Formats: sequence, structure tokens, C-alpha cells
Amino acid sequence: MPVRWTDEIDGILGGDLTAALAYVTPAGGAVVAAVAPVGLRDREAGTATFTTSLGFRRKLDRLRKEPRVALAYHARDYGFSDSSRYLLVQGRASYDEEVDDAFLRDVVGPASERFMGPPKEGRFWDWLLREYYATRVGVHVEVERIVVWPDLACRGEPEVLGAPLPEAPPEPQDPPKKGAGPRVDVTKVARRMERLPHRLVAWRGADGYPMVVPFEPAGAGVDGLSLEVPAGLPPGGRRAGLVAHDYKPKLVGLNTRQQTGWLQDGRYAPQTDAGFRAPANKTLLLIGNGLMAKRGVRQARKAGA
Repeated sequence: MPVRWTDEIDGILGGDLTAALAYVTPAGGAVVAAVAPVGLRDREAGTATFTTSLGFRRKLDRLRKEPRVALAYHARDYGFSDSSRYLLVQGRASYDEEVDDAFLRDVVGPASERFMGPPKEGRFWDWLLREYYATRVGVHVEVERIVVWPDLACRGEPEVLGAPLPEAPPEPQDPPKKGAGPRVDVTKVARRMERLPHRLVAWRGADGYPMVVPFEPAGAGVDGLSLEVPAGLPPGGRRAGLVAHDYKPKLVGLNTRQQTGWLQDGRYAPQTDAGFRAPANKTLLLIGNGLMAKRGVRQARKAGA
């Protein structure tokens, strides 16, 4: 049976401009990144949806191999909900390789315009954004569980809708073969993340679904970052992902940093560091998105996808 949720939760799912998508890596870690679901959900079917371009193949390939994902509704900025609650939606993701023009036109278009404003139109924009818009597919998450904390910091006891949370924490993992210590400049990572207001840590839970909760930086040293996590962390060491991001109305001025690394007893050793900063200008943002989608589609075609 589909998971049933309240009007308040539906308002969050339908009103948040951004959410954080977490998925599991082949090595048993988790990657977490910001997405824009623009309110797409089906309360009767028990699904939450976001879209992505077929030009961004790596994410879609990961979801096909391991469909267990989580969407964290963690920020109310520039959206339509005033709830104080934090939602973690866990479920199985699926998507269709064939673009559904009617879905993009009749569902995604109006939903996106509600948050982002009317789309750019004209010969140049039609050419530039063809791959970004016309090759988008809906990724539908069949909701297995919704974990609801009383506030956005995840303090207090959560309420669980749907499948119960595992009773035991996930087992510790073996350290990476190349070592569990930092492989990037910890000071730079800490400085960049401290500037961004929305910070999340993700790991694979005991049942295989990613867990995603907010954290506050609590100092840095040569061995890694200290994380304060009101929701708590599982004991022992494990692969985990971090994301920190910020955005302005209509998602302009995007600024995001992503890390993967080793988490152990509240200490995080970053081993990869990536991110981007987009100008606070919608025109420049769309140009960048359009060019990246074109490049991704070309690469996918060369690879036979």
C-alpha cells in the first residue's frame, strides 16, 4: 500500500524549492546533491518526483543499478511552505529512458513555472536549452518511508510513516584500501562549507536506504572535520557524503560543495571535493545549464547510450 501522509507533509513536498537527493555508491557509500523537485509528487500513488536531463548520465546509471534513494526536504527558502519540519523520504527510484513530452509539457512545465517563472523562449533559447529541457525525464520515487523531525535541525524524536526504521544501526564498514584519512585540503573544505547555510551528511543505513541529516561544522584539523549532528550518527567507521549549498530565488546564485569520504565517530575525512558556483543571474545560469546538457548528451551518444 502507498505511504499516506498528512496535509502538512504534502505542503512541504509541494512547496519546497529544493531537496537533497542521496544515492548509494558501488562501494557502499553515499553521494548527496541538491535537486529541484518543484513540488512534483502524487499523494494517491505515494510517489515523489524530480527531473533530470538524460545528458547527466552518471546519476541515472547509479539509480538503475541501485534504486534505493532518499530525498531530504531540508530548506524552506523561497518556497511555499512555512512548516518547521524536516522530511526524509526514502524509497525506490525508477525512470523511463524515453522522454515523455506530455509529462514535460503538462506537468513539469506548470510546476517549474510556479517556482522559476516563465521559461526563456525564442530561436536562440530553443536551440540552447533543447537538451536541457527536451531530454529531461521524471525520476519517480516510490515512497517506502517518511521520517519527520520536529524541526529543520533534526532535534527530538522523529515520527515515522510507512516502513519502520531498522532497530539496529548499520554495521561499521571496512576502511578504504587507500586509507581512511583525508585526501584533500581539510582547511579549504571547512572554509568553503562554513560559508554555506545548508549542510547535510549522508550514509547507507542498515536497510540499504541512505540516511540524510543536517550537521554543523565543529572545527577542523589535519585528520578531518568535526560534525555536530543533532539526529545522531551510527557508531564505527563508514563511507559517507557531505553537501553544503546555498541558492537565491528561482535557484539563481547557486553555490554548492560536495564531498565523499570517511566518517567515524563524528569525525569526517574528506577524500574528494567538487562543486560549482553560478552567478546570481538567471540568463547566465541557463546558458551554463544548456551547454552542460548538450555536452552530456553528446558524450552519452558516443558511449552508445
